[in-house]
Amino acid sequence: MSQALQLAEKGLFSATPNPRVGCVVVRDNQIVGRGWHERAGQAHAEVNALKQASTAAKNATVYVTLEPCSHHGRTPPCAEALVHAGVGKVIVAMEDPNPLVSGKGCALLRQAGIEVQVGLMEAQATALNIGFVHRMRHKRPWVRLKVATSLDGKTALNNGVSQWITGEAARQDGHCWRARSCAILTGIGTVKADDPQLTVRHIKTSRQPLCVVVDSRLEIPLDAKLLQGNSTIIFSAVSSHEKFAALKDLGATVIEISDANGDVDLVEMMRNLADLEINELLVEAGSKLNGALVKAGLADELIMFIAPQLLGDKAQGILNFLELTCLEQKSKLDIQDLRMVGQDIRIVAKFL
Repeated sequence: MSQALQLAEKGLFSATPNPRVGCVVVRDNQIVGRGWHERAGQAHAEVNALKQASTAAKNATVYVTLEPCSHHGRTPPCAEALVHAGVGKVIVAMEDPNPLVSGKGCALLRQAGIEVQVGLMEAQATALNIGFVHRMRHKRPWVRLKVATSLDGKTALNNGVSQWITGEAARQDGHCWRARSCAILTGIGTVKADDPQLTVRHIKTSRQPLCVVVDSRLEIPLDAKLLQGNSTIIFSAVSSHEKFAALKDLGATVIEISDANGDVDLVEMMRNLADLEINELLVEAGSKLNGALVKAGLADELIMFIAPQLLGDKAQGILNFLELTCLEQKSKLDIQDLRMVGQDIRIVAKFL
């Protein structure tokens, strides 16, 4: 199963919106087939592994990181392929959280007389597909806030200058987080101040994440870099048919959803993104949008790069929301990983 998980990781940057899945076929204590799912519409991991195993799949044991699908989607059901191959046993890391599959794939295998076991290395399999699992269970993406700060928790000078706080190694690692994300979210303040591209550039990838902008007043400049050739969705709280048309000509989509305050409804925005099959959403924004997401309970994970420097009290912070009046109001996190990346510290923590 460990090898199957390593195979699944090969789809880390490319499998979206599908889950990352790996499969190993074993017969007579020898691996006879390996496979992984590269991208949506292409063969699933089980099919690739069975193809490599050929006739050796008969009565073999199959290790797969996610329950084999049982429905016709972009490809035929993998559970049926396993039955037709005549495998003897299927060991599954985790049940598929997709309601179209959940439990049905394993049931189909058992009905065919195939022994099925579920739960081997389940935690590792869930972590690998945290966004897919979260979208299926909660109807919204897994939301990561990525920030680069000084030791005193500042993300930019008071005049907005922020490039570059962290070193080259941290920036390259940041692009790995971009590459595994289905979409990158930013706010109009960041667009106007930094004019970011929000593309993966420092590492090799076969796809670029979708760009998403929170722009309540529809202020985005038509010459913004992220509109030049990117797939971009803009969430706005106002109507402007003329601006809508101009943005559409640039290939962007505008979705109008407002809350009671006349701002973009962030909860509804997340539902929209889930409907668009966004599994992992990386937020690269300023303190205002970061703070709003945390306050709304929409932030799941924090990726923080901390540089060995000090910027002082007047510099800009990470989160901007109402002043807390007691410590019970604090946001709690559980640190999952802490390491050096070049000369910077990287902390990965989950919001509790």
